[in-house]
Amino acid sequence: MNPPPPTDPTDHTDPGAPIIAVTGASGAVGGRVAQRLVRAGVPVRLLGRDPSRLPELPGAVAAPPAPYGDGEAMRRALAGAHTLFLVSAHESPDRVRQHTTAVDAAVAVGVERIVYISFLGAAPDATFTFARDHWHTEAHIRAADVRYTFLRDSLYLAGLPAMTGADGVLRGPGGDGRVSAVAHEDIADAATAVLLADTESDDTRHDGVTYDLTGPEAFTLAEAAEEMGRVTGRTITYVPETHEEAYASRAQYGAEDWEVAGWVTSYEAIATGEMSTVSDAVPNLTGHPAMSLATYLREHPDSWRHLLKTD
Repeated sequence: MNPPPPTDPTDHTDPGAPIIAVTGASGAVGGRVAQRLVRAGVPVRLLGRDPSRLPELPGAVAAPPAPYGDGEAMRRALAGAHTLFLVSAHESPDRVRQHTTAVDAAVAVGVERIVYISFLGAAPDATFTFARDHWHTEAHIRAADVRYTFLRDSLYLAGLPAMTGADGVLRGPGGDGRVSAVAHEDIADAATAVLLADTESDDTRHDGVTYDLTGPEAFTLAEAAEEMGRVTGRTITYVPETHEEAYASRAQYGAEDWEVAGWVTSYEAIATGEMSTVSDAVPNLTGHPAMSLATYLREHPDSWRHLLKTD
């Protein structure tokens, strides 16, 4: 008689609980959500285009390769799952098609619920071109036979130092508009709260609800530059560009037109006020305050290390 397989002492998963399929598990949001769900003891299935890049987490199972745009692969990866946590695909000209294929696959195999990471101000005529993709994805999910919750996150706090050059200049056509940037950690905490509310009980209060996930305040890009200057100890400046200047300064990257348009319009959406909404969804869902820019910079020094002078 063969002995039973050894058990992982760190695995506290309830094998009878509904399975949550987590996409983007090798990324900043999906990975954090997967870790939190595993710690909560619920069964997690990790989805990704390349399973070798997925994290190894006790109680989590890696699905076979599952690109969003491959309906057959997505159906195979999602079979038996109760909930799909859908992190948006990398920006591309056919991102909406990829999303709708993934949603249709989920519905086809009986997934009961989709929690989708969207974007603040998603609308068919949003200034930020990528936010339009999110609106079309939301519309498809609304029309599907599935329960859903939309989490519309603002610009990532991590994006602010990342968009600032080593020369200490943040350039873009953001005018004097404000942005309510949010931390990856807060998005993950909020998403986990929404996912667990349904998994641990018959709580369906999040069904059909759209949450705006933002930081605790909206600030201008000039104010963001000042905050980065305080933490780095050097002068960081914001240079507002015109539409034409923004395209010209990004021409050096050799990116495709649709991608450059996304970069430029993300700033222009700040200028129009479309990213200035401040919501209390993060504290209401998580029980803790949303992270400020100052706190983020203090806790993530690697995010601005490239701004330190080396001479």
